[in-house]
Amino acid sequence: MAERDADQFLSGVIEGFYGPPWSVLEREEVLSWMQAWGLNTYFYGPKDDLHHRIFWRSPYAEAEAAVVGHLIQSCHSRGIRFIYAIGPGLDTRYNDSSDREALKGRFAQLMELGCRNFCLLFDDIPDRMRPEEIERWDNLASAQSAMTNELFAWVSERAPGARFLFCPTPYCGRMEAAGLGGPGYLETIGSELDPAIDVFWTGPEIISRSITLDETEVLTAKLRRRPMIWDNLHANDYDGRRFYCGPYSGRDVRLKDRVKGILTNPNNEMPLDFMALRTLAAYVAAGDSWDPRAAFEAGLREWLPRFETVHQPMSIEDLTLLADCYYLPHQDGATAARLFADIAGLLARDPSEWGPEAGVVRAEVQRLRDLCARLAELKCRPLFHALSRRVWELREEMDLLDRYIGFVTDPTNAGRAFHSDFHLTETYRGGLVPRLQALLVQSPDGSIRSRDLTRSKGGA
Repeated sequence: MAERDADQFLSGVIEGFYGPPWSVLEREEVLSWMQAWGLNTYFYGPKDDLHHRIFWRSPYAEAEAAVVGHLIQSCHSRGIRFIYAIGPGLDTRYNDSSDREALKGRFAQLMELGCRNFCLLFDDIPDRMRPEEIERWDNLASAQSAMTNELFAWVSERAPGARFLFCPTPYCGRMEAAGLGGPGYLETIGSELDPAIDVFWTGPEIISRSITLDETEVLTAKLRRRPMIWDNLHANDYDGRRFYCGPYSGRDVRLKDRVKGILTNPNNEMPLDFMALRTLAAYVAAGDSWDPRAAFEAGLREWLPRFETVHQPMSIEDLTLLADCYYLPHQDGATAARLFADIAGLLARDPSEWGPEAGVVRAEVQRLRDLCARLAELKCRPLFHALSRRVWELREEMDLLDRYIGFVTDPTNAGRAFHSDFHLTETYRGGLVPRLQALLVQSPDGSIRSRDLTRSKGGA
């Protein structure tokens, strides 16, 4: 495999999540981070910009265009490549020339604003075709390739050397294995899509724990080109209770030489994305070795000044514990994992066997509870606002554990049931969603069954 060309290898940020797009000020801060850390690409495709998917045929109004134009110019002023993405796949008519002309019209508007690089996204759409489309093309991949090739040729005439990207309908290994898009979809894309067009891939899953070299080589053979990684490792739009500030990990450092670029689609809440972007930048700049935990610890030291408080200073140990509690989708950080093991180990034993260990665990619980409460004193209010609801949930759990351990270890409470006046039925862990979640149980192997059925079979 040829060496990476630093000018051609894309590294940077995808604003491509479901949920409110970032504000102008948030984008400016992201661009400042990118410029400082050497990331070179800003990919604009927020799913809930109405002109991205729902009203993709309609041009931006003047005020809306001004916002996008400002972002384009901000990228250019920092030497950052801007890519504009549009997702017509929900209702496009592949054989209708008027739809292709609508796309050209949108691209023309963006070109007037200074954009030169584009992407067509066919992700998260039904993989079906109309009868008249089936008559013209044998399969979905051929129809999408034809449309994309025409748009790429149109753009290339007006902006020679432009980067053009494509997101397939099956964009991860599980989707391909399930046959999404039809038989041989990726192979057809490989043979019919113009070889100058980059193809996105998220790995074996939508949110991939790892992306291996072997998997990437197999994919490269199918696509007849190295893929472009759309990385959802730090995305949280699928779970509003969580966010992720662990390091970029699960990707061999040699992956960079097997792909055309790595763009990360991070947390919806921009103030929480410092670590996702900082550690990606460190990974891109790394040589022959990559230590995610070392990058995590280095990144936290840079992030720490953002946690300046009105009163008691935040220590690096405090920030490490907090970040470890919101590490990555598939794992807790080291200090949070140890804390959970300590708590679970204590509660798994009869209280009569606890001894002095209960006091040690309770002190750990109190420390995390109080740390969560102190975040209300952050001087950086946007950071606090991004943290508040998620951290409040963690604080409540720590407070309940503290009260429970204190109650059980008090000999005057022997034989009494524990109640908390601060965690009342229906207001604490209440609502329809938690009740629904209690009906089905997911096993470690991913299988799901009803709670009653699980119990009848001897499960937990």
